[in-house]
Amino acid sequence: MALSLLSLSASMSRGADPIIKHFPEAANSGCMKCHAGIELIRDPNSPMMRQIMDRGRLLGDSAGCIVCHGGDPKETKDKTIAHGGAHATDFYPAPGSPWINQHTCGQCHQKHVDVQWTSLMMTEAGKIQGVCWAFGSLTGYQHRWANYAVKNPSDPKARLGTDIYRDYMRRLKQIEPDVFVDAHEPLPEALRFDELHRLKEDPTLAAFTYIRQECQRCHHAVKGRQKRGDFRGIGCSSCHTPYSNEGFYEGGDPTINREATGHMLVHTIQGTRDAKVTVHETTYSGIPVETCTTCHDRGKRIGVSFQGLMETPYHSPYAADGGPQPALHTKHYIAMEQDIHYQKGMTCQDCHTSNDVHSDGFLAAANLASVQIECADCHGTPDRYPWELPLGFMDEFAMKPASGSARGVATRQLDHTHQGTIYDARDGYLLTARGNPYENVVRDGDEVIVHTAAGKDLRIKTLKQLFAEKKVSQEGTVAMGGVAKHLDRMECYACHSSWTPQCYGCHVKVDFSQKHKCPECLESLKGFDWVAAGRKHEEKDHRADRGEEGYDTIIPGKVTEQRSYLRWEEPMLGINGEGRVTPLAPGCQPSVTIIGEDGEPILVNHIYKVDPGLERSEEGQLSIDMSPTQPHTTTKQARSCESCHASKKALGLGIDGTRPWNEEHVVDLETADKQILPKQYQPQMEAIENLDHDWSRIVDEQGNQVATVGHHFQLSRAFTREEQLHISREGTCLACHKELPNQSLATSFLHHVAKYTGQLPKTNIEHDQLVHKVVLMSAWLQLGIVALIPMLAIGGAIYHRRRIRPLFEGDREGST
Repeated sequence: MALSLLSLSASMSRGADPIIKHFPEAANSGCMKCHAGIELIRDPNSPMMRQIMDRGRLLGDSAGCIVCHGGDPKETKDKTIAHGGAHATDFYPAPGSPWINQHTCGQCHQKHVDVQWTSLMMTEAGKIQGVCWAFGSLTGYQHRWANYAVKNPSDPKARLGTDIYRDYMRRLKQIEPDVFVDAHEPLPEALRFDELHRLKEDPTLAAFTYIRQECQRCHHAVKGRQKRGDFRGIGCSSCHTPYSNEGFYEGGDPTINREATGHMLVHTIQGTRDAKVTVHETTYSGIPVETCTTCHDRGKRIGVSFQGLMETPYHSPYAADGGPQPALHTKHYIAMEQDIHYQKGMTCQDCHTSNDVHSDGFLAAANLASVQIECADCHGTPDRYPWELPLGFMDEFAMKPASGSARGVATRQLDHTHQGTIYDARDGYLLTARGNPYENVVRDGDEVIVHTAAGKDLRIKTLKQLFAEKKVSQEGTVAMGGVAKHLDRMECYACHSSWTPQCYGCHVKVDFSQKHKCPECLESLKGFDWVAAGRKHEEKDHRADRGEEGYDTIIPGKVTEQRSYLRWEEPMLGINGEGRVTPLAPGCQPSVTIIGEDGEPILVNHIYKVDPGLERSEEGQLSIDMSPTQPHTTTKQARSCESCHASKKALGLGIDGTRPWNEEHVVDLETADKQILPKQYQPQMEAIENLDHDWSRIVDEQGNQVATVGHHFQLSRAFTREEQLHISREGTCLACHKELPNQSLATSFLHHVAKYTGQLPKTNIEHDQLVHKVVLMSAWLQLGIVALIPMLAIGGAIYHRRRIRPLFEGDREGST
């Protein structure tokens, strides 16, 4: 055993070696005249590396570089010729780019290249629809626009997955046709410099400037913003090449500038467990969470939340040199509790399947639509193992739990994922809620093994086992076993999310001031259009570009954002698109300010309303959205019962304490009856039009929804009045203490006896024990009374019969 581990360690360490060490013939390639120190793209003994070298020899390149990068491997003197010369578009400095990867990655991974354009990470259709919704529901519920025009294949069987999965997705498409669409149109252009006069007539046109500058920098068709924490590749390389937060190259290629940012950390592909990456003396496998957070640090912020990072406006604690905390993703953070899966060594890819990330080849315009996994898929329920659950459990898109036969397990994985690590199926691969195999999660008897990409084999006990072995806390036993409706109606993470980032109020300012129209302006305000940059890659001369540096895709307007306030404690709850109770967090809550080209405000602190008839409102709801979310902050310890059942915030009634937002607030010398004394003063806080309640309030006490709750799916909403009453247990304390200590003879007597005998509860545990005893005594007393009544009736009847019988006998004797 020791020898095999030593051998494995030696093999893994070779990942950092230069290619010529393992393939001496590579020195004959012209590429190696400059790049001789470059590390292997994969382990030398891996099938992928052998295929690259074999194909390279067929193409005349003994180093295999031409397989991915193109160019001329015979040229040893002229860099320009080596890199394609007159045909530079046949040289690929960024081979993962979607604009050319059919010639590179697609040689071996054709299916993944084919489906990349329908991936939500490429279309960003949900994000686009969300901003359009915030600017007055420009497209209603329709997910009409994407970054690029794209449509579904004509053959339903082209959808990647099992036949069961395809049938399942056909059903979802019928339920939610506005999300599972057939095609997307390209996002409209932003206003040009000569069109800014149109803003006064239609300020909503600023939405496209906002989307293109601020929201779309992360999609896979561009390399994106080159800031600390945001460095990444393009296309396939967005995930499959490692970039550090600092963006410096630390490999062995002498031609790469080690002082310049924007380079991969090492020249090695990361992916599955078999794809080993060595950085200096450390070898790892899988895709680090930090790769995912280059994009997933905005919006729902699930990537940084998973790591236990919550953004803050404060720059403390100070850095070692006394300066501010360094900005990450242009933000600052405080350290919060990390997700239990992250603590156990799992990364994003250990839960999220290939279809979740790469797409199944068909359009799904929102996160909930494209993700096929649920908590119960691995953990099961207190009375059923995962393989005993029906398909669709916790993914119903209906208001009742899924029913049907047991889903079972799969015996083989999907065909298009065979190039990844293949694990022993043991008793079968677990199935997702939608019917595809979890290719890294297997059944082993009554237990589950999760094979992580980082190399761990995590053996977990299902809830059914834990309940049988009585290893679940009393709170958990009551919540999951005693109150069965919880699992029938709720997402597991509604209770098990320890915190959620809540940025209330998104104050969006789009300033179109232009120096030639605004005399006091020092410059004309403008920004970078990421969608236009992506489309520039479509042009023949730019298909092979490794990024967008120097692109002239500049549009007028500068976007800035501010918040009203931040929270992170337990979130409010509502209903998501699957029909289940879920955490809610502020989604797109814009209060829009638009400055025209002349520097004069067109809108100030304006909240749009959606069209009448939408969101259960004849007048149209405020378009500020409270979004159903999976916070990715899961912990073993669930939130307390009181945090839901005795909380106005949890019900969606908001956070108390703020003064009205739709009123102007002045702070200056004033009389006791609030009359401002100076004549010269200015408002400290301007009014926010339309906002007659707090940002955190989504429903009133009568069950009337007052703001948007999700805008993708039909079932997402706030709690109804009936649901509020059913959930709320606020004021339960009064049920006992309105009588205690001396409001009735019985309670007064018992209270005084307990007081003078030292039995009054002094701790929460003692109080719980007392309440428990009172409940049991009351229940037994009432049961005793119920049982005593028929007993008394029977006894009375017997007594009556015995009493009256002698009289009848006496009568008979007399008559005789």
